[in-house]
Amino acid sequence: MKTKILNSKKDAFWKNIVRFRSVYLIVAIPFCMYLVFRYLPIWNGQIAFKDYSPGLGVLRSEWVGFDNFKSFIGSYYFGELIRNTLMYSFGKLFVSVPLAIILAVVIYECRRPMLRKTVQTLSYLPHFLSWVIMYGILLTLLAPGDGIVNDIIKMLGGEPIDFLTNTEAFPWIVIFSDAWKEMGWSAIIFIAALMGIDPTLFEAAMVEGVTAIQRVWYITLPSISPVIVMVVLLRLGTILDAGFNQMFMLYSPPVYSVADIIDTWVYRSGLLEFEFSLATAVGIFKGAIGLVLVTVSNKLVKKVSDSGLF
Repeated sequence: MKTKILNSKKDAFWKNIVRFRSVYLIVAIPFCMYLVFRYLPIWNGQIAFKDYSPGLGVLRSEWVGFDNFKSFIGSYYFGELIRNTLMYSFGKLFVSVPLAIILAVVIYECRRPMLRKTVQTLSYLPHFLSWVIMYGILLTLLAPGDGIVNDIIKMLGGEPIDFLTNTEAFPWIVIFSDAWKEMGWSAIIFIAALMGIDPTLFEAAMVEGVTAIQRVWYITLPSISPVIVMVVLLRLGTILDAGFNQMFMLYSPPVYSVADIIDTWVYRSGLLEFEFSLATAVGIFKGAIGLVLVTVSNKLVKKVSDSGLF
């Protein structure tokens, strides 16, 4: 009897696979990508605990325990790297997420279809530009000699500012240029959440004479709060990823003191000097911190609301 039940379950399983084969084929692409580029390399993560030599390979390299972690934590630049990384990560979180929510609400509330589509397109576009192109745009805007912003400053009687080599201005350039580039793309998930709100809530509010701002504050934002919490939790998991591509394009030696983050330091000290074990140790360090942050923040959020990541 058990054999017949198992056979029937197997038959049903394979019938479902054949029936929904197109869906499984679509899912197979990202699954294979994650398997090859995310999960299989975990095996090589053991070189973080070894003095890795390409000639000896992963298995035959000398075991050194936590020496690579101690080397990173004991580095003269460790405190500065952590400070800069957290500064940019939290700065982007506190600026980009609210701006994305505001943009999503504005697009959702817009009653002119043509204007809505135009704003959506223009706000999404920067996401698809590489940081190489964005650097060219920023240089055109902020160059000390003939940048548009400095031309305006000089026209008003001020002195030109070299924003990209100024230690006070550089952090703001990084945070707001990232918000400009990613705000439209980040707003997509909030727009999707807004589309799921029951329209009768807005109709009832309009009957009661509620203003547009009150409607947003008391209906829109509470309705999408679970999505906001989810986005923040996911961002906390990558809080030590402050944006290598952006920083690599924008920073220069004059601003290393406020621009050098963990990833740029690993690139120079780990990869350019062929310290692969050190680079891997830093990656594991970042992953462990991210796991702790997500777990703790998820428990805290569950205490004050019903939503959470897991």
